[in-house]
Amino acid sequence: MSDLGPLGDGSRVAIIGGGPGGVGCALALRHLAGRLGRHLRITVVEGKQFAGERHHNLCVGLLSAPLPALMADCLGLPFPNHLSHAGVAGYVLHTAKEQILLEDEQRASVTLRRVQFDDYMLEAARQRGIEILAARAVDVDFHADSVMVYTESMPIEADVVVGAFGMDDSCIATFTRATRYRPPKYLFSMLANYDPGLAVIEGLYSYVHAFLPRSPEIEFGAITPKGDYVTINMAGVAVDRPAMQRFLALPEVCAVLPALRGPAFDFDRLPVLKGRFPRSLANHYYGDRYVMVGDAAGLVRAFKGKGVTSAVQTGIRAAETMLQRGISSGAFADSYEKANRDITGDAFYGSAVRLLVTLSARFGLIDPVVRAAKHDADVRRGLFGAVSAHEPYRRILEEMLHYHAVLAVTRAMLPATRS
Repeated sequence: MSDLGPLGDGSRVAIIGGGPGGVGCALALRHLAGRLGRHLRITVVEGKQFAGERHHNLCVGLLSAPLPALMADCLGLPFPNHLSHAGVAGYVLHTAKEQILLEDEQRASVTLRRVQFDDYMLEAARQRGIEILAARAVDVDFHADSVMVYTESMPIEADVVVGAFGMDDSCIATFTRATRYRPPKYLFSMLANYDPGLAVIEGLYSYVHAFLPRSPEIEFGAITPKGDYVTINMAGVAVDRPAMQRFLALPEVCAVLPALRGPAFDFDRLPVLKGRFPRSLANHYYGDRYVMVGDAAGLVRAFKGKGVTSAVQTGIRAAETMLQRGISSGAFADSYEKANRDITGDAFYGSAVRLLVTLSARFGLIDPVVRAAKHDADVRRGLFGAVSAHEPYRRILEEMLHYHAVLAVTRAMLPATRS
């Protein structure tokens, strides 16, 4: 076993979680170690079976830059364009009374089935000699010279463990017991795949329809076209299946998917999945011989998530720290934490945007913002940033609160006030 310095030749890494963060970290370790002339023993522990779509990770599957470049440059792996359903031309934002088309051709996204992306990543890891252990991690013990990861099938003795388990309750409990790690706060997410008919899907073209309803329980929702079906998702602090049914009954949602009003639609037969995603940073997400990446660390873009890109990005940064600086708490603080300041430094502003948008929607104040955006480029740019999360939230907040934007929104409120 190694000391707490950089991983050397023959070091072993155990990664709990076979999603984009865990496999991204494994591939980055293999890619960078090869450049440094080191051979690592890497094991990814994943209990789900993505091949054949037997299991799923709850995710809309909307992927955007800089993910393709990260995969090519840091993982040595091409982006799976063959799995893409369509490019996303932009967003149509709906409020209770207004809607607006928001486009930005320079920052395109693509949609795909998340389970197929996960399977692609895992297969690439296998081909590069990374061990994929089809089991669940059940416990972990830390020692002065190693960490022991216990799984359903066999124990793994490693130099360092990477937590890429998302919001898995069992793994959270394990690391909360064994370390100072405390998980992030989260929102609940409800998701369903639905086939409204080819004509409806073609009518949606390649736009994501985003919704900010006047609801105390639903923070936002979306309809994302996927080629031969659509993904419907919504999120909130305490949403559940009945909340999903209420969301699908909203007039603005039914206007996009008229079949939801029809007699042929039976909500009871709609398979609705429930999951969680972080809305805050985890506490003590690294320490001696352990580091969390992606959702487990809460290292996602606040409000909108963009979890796949952030997971791969943080997996790469963890790999670089372990190979170049070390696997101690000090090494992670000096390198990994600093590398993620583009995410953590924007978290406060992201929370502020989330609060501003959700309260505005709840009290009907988002409607004049949309009306102003139809005529004012600055307001429209800020609104696009809030919906797409392509820009840093600090910049988005500055644009939304700029005096010119505030004046435009104030003017848009006047007709409603006088009526």
